[in-house]
Amino acid sequence: MELRTLRYFLAVAQEKNITRAAEILHLTQPTLSRQISDLEEELGTTLFIRGKRSLELTEDGALLRQRAQDIVELADRTEHEFAGKRDSVAGTVTIGATEALGGHDLAKAIRRFSQQYPAVRFELYNGMADLLKERIDKGALDLGLLLEPVDTTRYEFIRLTTPERWGVLVHLSHPFASRKEVAVRELIDQPLMLPSRPSARREILNWIGCEENRLNILVGYNLLSNIALLVEQGMGVAVCMDGALSLHASPDLRFVPLVPERTTRSVLVWKKNQVFNTATSLFIQSLQVLREDAAPEELYRAARPPK
Repeated sequence: MELRTLRYFLAVAQEKNITRAAEILHLTQPTLSRQISDLEEELGTTLFIRGKRSLELTEDGALLRQRAQDIVELADRTEHEFAGKRDSVAGTVTIGATEALGGHDLAKAIRRFSQQYPAVRFELYNGMADLLKERIDKGALDLGLLLEPVDTTRYEFIRLTTPERWGVLVHLSHPFASRKEVAVRELIDQPLMLPSRPSARREILNWIGCEENRLNILVGYNLLSNIALLVEQGMGVAVCMDGALSLHASPDLRFVPLVPERTTRSVLVWKKNQVFNTATSLFIQSLQVLREDAAPEELYRAARPPK
């Protein structure tokens, strides 16, 4: 039984006429009639006695009108109370983020939330995943935007829907720059720049199928902003994701996808059983729009509201 349906029922009970009630509700008469019939079927009872010129409530209809009036009044009062509090919600939400396409989704979520709660402030930090997780564990950050693989044992999380595709970043003078794709095995003989993050590096080495000591790894990096300048100087090939590259566009650089295709996802995490301030709790609840349709054990779980 939906609140909207109860409002329809109360309008019909007030007007005692389907046509007049439909006009007030800006509905067609058949639509309103169907809503009332569905409500009667759902409750397993008859709510109106249909006369030639008007409708009269049955005994069950009169009982429902009393209950519906109480429910609608409570719902309206609650909505007004929270609307009144909206402007009074204040506080700071601290978020750490890696370089990823998921940052665009996060930015949109922050904008929507700020429009609704203008007194809330955000503090944003960029960094590598391990540092961000450490700050979340210590309570220095409320949330973190990380890239998989992520051990979520200690965290609640939302996996974002936008895929991040792996490839190589090269200077325009490099032979790979004219290619539509690069085979993973072709990286074996290249001067490489690889992520320093252990889990990401292990995954890349597994793709290549080669031990680290057999590769020519020139530089390890934590953020692409640290390595893009070296690629511009023609030093080598940086293995990275297209989402990170979008933040560091340069006419002298070219991103070429790897094949077989390798993708990962961004994940928004926050510490389990953490009690947040009101602003952060509301922001986490608002993030449900970013959640993908995942398996039941991965579904969005709202943070515990402050006491």
